[in-house]
Formats: sequence, C-alpha cells, structure tokens
Amino acid sequence: MYADFDHSLKLQVLYSKEEASRIREEFWTTFGQYIAPQPSAEGLRINWINYKTGIRHLFFKMEAGSRGGVIAIESTHPDEGIQELVMEQFTVLKNMLAESLQEEWIWEPHVQNAQGKIVSRIYREIDDVSVFRKEDWPALISFFKPRIMALDDFWSTAKYAFEIFNG
Repeated sequence: MYADFDHSLKLQVLYSKEEASRIREEFWTTFGQYIAPQPSAEGLRINWINYKTGIRHLFFKMEAGSRGGVIAIESTHPDEGIQELVMEQFTVLKNMLAESLQEEWIWEPHVQNAQGKIVSRIYREIDDVSVFRKEDWPALISFFKPRIMALDDFWSTAKYAFEIFNG
C-alpha cells in the first residue's frame, strides 16, 4: 500500500481539496494534543508530528489517508549510494530497532515515492481505516503513538551511528 499511498486525488470526489486538507489538519492537531504530554526517551519536550532526526535526508514520517496509515523511517538522500549506506547502518542496528519496535517492519531499499523520487524506507502500515472517518481516529492514534515513541526510544541511542551522514 505504501508505494501508492492515497493522499487526496480520489477523495476530491467526496471532499474538496480544502475540506480534505482541513480534516487531515484536524486529525494531526488532535493527535498532537493527545501525545504532547509524552516526553521523549531523553525526557525532553518533543514535536512528535514533525519528528526531527537531526540527520539530513533522514525522516520519521507518519501519514494518514483514506485507506489507512503509514509510519516510516525514510532516507531521501539524492545519492542512491548514500541511501544504501544508510540502509546498511539500519541493518547493522536491526536487532536494536526490532527490540524497540517489538514487531517486524517492511524494508524497501530504492523505491519510487509519490513525488517520483527514489527513496529507501522501513515502514509499518495499518489498513481499512480512514482519516476521513472520525470513528477511525482512535485506531489511527493507537497505531501511531506507540510506534513513534518506539522509534524515539531507538533513536535516542542509535542516532550517533548516523552522524557520519550529516557531512
């Protein structure tokens, strides 16, 4: 699903672009308010929705659409060789990542994203829920919250192994 993640084209039949954007914004505001009191693994206040890894071209992303949600670690470095090295570093730390996440995630090196760029990613998704149905919001929040917190727990230790990619 992630490769063809649905953002809004099909939704324009049901919602205007502005209305779809407003609903998404309302969801992320709600999620942000729900998770805001939770400190980072290092005990700091954190912007969970726009998580900053501190490494250029490396992102922790959460997306919610009409058919589900996705949380991902995504390397967008324009040099595919660097992307490969980033993925190798994650492979070295795979056991540590799995221990934090407590579940298997899907690994996709060198895939094309919705904007046509080649990226590498590690992700988990939830299907059959929609950001456009408020009754699905608890399921989406329950999906995102423990996973972004687990990524933060992993990153609090692992980030130092990625500093080489900031050059």
